Amino acid sequence: MPDEKLARALGSRIRRNILHSLIKKELSVHKIAEQFSLSEVNSSKHLKKLYDLGLLNTRTEGRERFYSLKIPEIRLLIKEYDKVVEVLGKNKMV
Repeated sequence: MPDEKLARALGSRIRRNILHSLIKKELSVHKIAEQFSLSEVNSSKHLKKLYDLGLLNTRTEGRERFYSLKIPEIRLLIKEYDKVVEVLGKNKMV
C-alpha cells in the first residue's frame, strides 16, 4: 500500500530532515551525507526509499547524483506531520 509506505518513510526523522533540506534546494548524495553526518551509502538508502515512493527527482552530473523534490505538496504534509509529532511529544510530558 502506498499510504503505508509513505507513513513509514515519514516516520523516520532522518528522512523527514532530508525532505526538509530538499524543500530549500537540490542536493547531492555527498552533501546530504555531510549535512546529517551519515555515510554516503546510508544517505543513498534513505534517498532510494523516498525516490521509490515517487517523492524525489534525480539527475546525474559527472559522478554525483543530485536529488530534488518531485512533489512540492509534500512540504505541507511534512509540516503538518511535524506539528502532530510536537503535540504528541508535549502530551507525553504532562
